[in-house]
Parts: sequence; C-alpha cells; structure tokens
Amino acid sequence: MIVLTDEMRRAIADALDDGCPVISSSVDGEGQPSMSFYGSTQVHSDDQLAIWVRNPAGDILRRIAANPRIAFLYRNPAQRQMWQFHGRARVVDDAETRTAIYDGSHKAERDRDPERLGVAVVVDLDRVLERGAVLMER
Repeated sequence: MIVLTDEMRRAIADALDDGCPVISSSVDGEGQPSMSFYGSTQVHSDDQLAIWVRNPAGDILRRIAANPRIAFLYRNPAQRQMWQFHGRARVVDDAETRTAIYDGSHKAERDRDPERLGVAVVVDLDRVLERGAVLMER
C-alpha cells in the first residue's frame, strides 16, 4: 500500500524553494529515455503525484501516450532525503482536476502559463523507493 508521508508532501511542495527541483524520467515508444525537471510536481493524493505540463505539444505527453511508465527523483542532500516515485501517468481533462493541479503548482510555474494552456497529468504510483530500497508498493 502506498501512502505518501507528511515529510514527502512537505519536501515535494518546497522542492523549488529549497533548490531541489524534482526530476522526471519517461520513455518513448521506441524505448528512448528522457529526463526533465518538473517544478510543478506535487502530491495529488495519498498514492498519486501530479504535474502541470505547460506546453501541450511537449514531448512528455507523446512519451506518456506511447508508454505511461514514469519515474520521479527527489533529492535534498542538506536534509539527507532521497526518494524515487514510480508509476503510470495519464492526462486528466476534467476541469476540477485541471484547476486543482494548476493551482497546486508552484507560483513560478503558474506564472509561466497564466492563461492555463497546459495539460494536467496524474501519476498513479506503483512503488516508492528510499535510497534505492523499496519503501512502499502497490
């Protein structure tokens, strides 16, 4: 069972302010990996993360469509925190969820998409690792 801890929630919420942005890793349909920083990464529920993808034509959406498996890495060396979050990403179109994810994004991310042209993505987590060891699993 996966239930993200309060420590994880705080760390992810403060990631940009702490200078520790979350890194995502996804793979396209041909198996080519790609990594990127996602300042909009947030805890969406006990067992879900979410991101706001500012560019609807962005490559991450094509990768998710081809292969929904995605991973996120959070690391804050000063706090000795490091977690990997593995799951399945999906685009969410309903207005309420889109608004919640946009509003839950860091202000710097919202300021880069004031017209809300981006896309909301929810990640259903399958596994959480701490320093390489499985901490939680679905």
